[in-house]
Amino acid sequence: MKVLHLSAECYPVAKVGGLADVAGSLPKFQTKAGVNAMMVMPYYERPFVADNYFETVYEARVTVGATTLPFTVMKEVSDQLGFELYLVHIPGVLDRKDIYGYEDETEQFVAFQIASLDWILSMEQKPDIIHCHDYHTGLVPFLMTCSYRYKSIEAIPTVFTIHNGQYQGWFGWEKYSYLPDVDSWKWGLLDWGGTINPMASAVKCCWKFTTVSPGYLEELKTSSKGLESLFQMEEAKGMGIVNGIDTEVWNPATDPMLPLNYNADNVSKGKQENKRFLCKQFGFSLKKPLFAFIGRLVEDKGADLLAGSISRVLTELDGKASFLILGSGDRAIEQELEGLKDFFKKNYNVCIGYDEELSHRIYAGADFLLMPSRVEPCGLNQLYALRYGTVPIVRSTGGLKDTIKDINEPEGYGIRFEQPLMSDVFGTVERALELSQSAADMRQVRRRMMALDYSWDQAAAQYMDVYRQLKTN
Repeated sequence: MKVLHLSAECYPVAKVGGLADVAGSLPKFQTKAGVNAMMVMPYYERPFVADNYFETVYEARVTVGATTLPFTVMKEVSDQLGFELYLVHIPGVLDRKDIYGYEDETEQFVAFQIASLDWILSMEQKPDIIHCHDYHTGLVPFLMTCSYRYKSIEAIPTVFTIHNGQYQGWFGWEKYSYLPDVDSWKWGLLDWGGTINPMASAVKCCWKFTTVSPGYLEELKTSSKGLESLFQMEEAKGMGIVNGIDTEVWNPATDPMLPLNYNADNVSKGKQENKRFLCKQFGFSLKKPLFAFIGRLVEDKGADLLAGSISRVLTELDGKASFLILGSGDRAIEQELEGLKDFFKKNYNVCIGYDEELSHRIYAGADFLLMPSRVEPCGLNQLYALRYGTVPIVRSTGGLKDTIKDINEPEGYGIRFEQPLMSDVFGTVERALELSQSAADMRQVRRRMMALDYSWDQAAAQYMDVYRQLKTN
């Protein structure tokens, strides 16, 4: 089976969030299972592109509205990521350093989708499945269904995966001319609330849509920025599949970024030594439980709750814990978190920015990982934490609720709370401190979580079942 993935991000080529991790792992594990999996993404001026060799496999011109530009499809020749990687290069449009943030973002992603479809038209062996990821590729199912230009490939099944329903790619009808000629009777498949909505269009037009956890599929029916009724109407097409993690990259027994490798058998000693490294680096006490947050510093992740919660813990609980924050995002949240360093120099630190190596070391050295998310479609950080024996403290939402079982439940291994409130965060930190007082209980919980299987093997197999069902229908 030949599966063509379309995504705006793919680790390690270009990454902003979890979309890149999924796009860089799912095709890899599908290829291992015998699938001819391809990833097609925009070209970015990033180190990965400069450090590797690409060959041109297709050249043509793409028209977006009144503008016609040359484009090139480039293949990474060694397949070093474990699957076929293709970049769509359009001078002046898809040749920039950053992934998002440009005023002509609509034009960028529309051009990417049209060029990709034009390339597919030219293929001798067409893909059996086209798998689109998030709104950046959401117009593909519509164009394949409704554009005269792509009539010859409309029978190829399309799967659309929603990684984050908060971002839908809205743009005004004045930009409708950017699209190829389509059947005017079907314009309604583009519209939602008077604007062109690529995510809504994809849900309407794809053969099957998936979310990155069953819990998030249900949440979209009640909270999806205006698409609630659409997800209710189309629920028969929907399916929740929990993301996996690449257990070759995220493996404390072999991770080259760690000061000391360890496994479930020697987890207590291994985590203690990695914690010692972090405490020395940041001036913390080795004897105090270490709480960490890794991720985007935005309200969706509950990052606005961190400063107040941490301040209360360190003030009211007499500095019984240490806190380490790694991330970037909303400048106001960044400044608030940076300001805490002046008040809690021995128990708190924050690193603004993205540091892959440090993130691995934090997963290995921290005792607890905070995830007070308001929105979390799946979440990968809690899965990394499980793999490294770090107890996740999560809000009961989306994929966090699906993947973390509270320690008060039979065979529990994490700590959950219900509301994104500072008082709830404070209460769960108190519960975590109580757990940390028993070395035996911590060792048992760590071994339990490290025995869980959240590898991509399971998730990839579920996607393969979806593909096979679509091909046989």
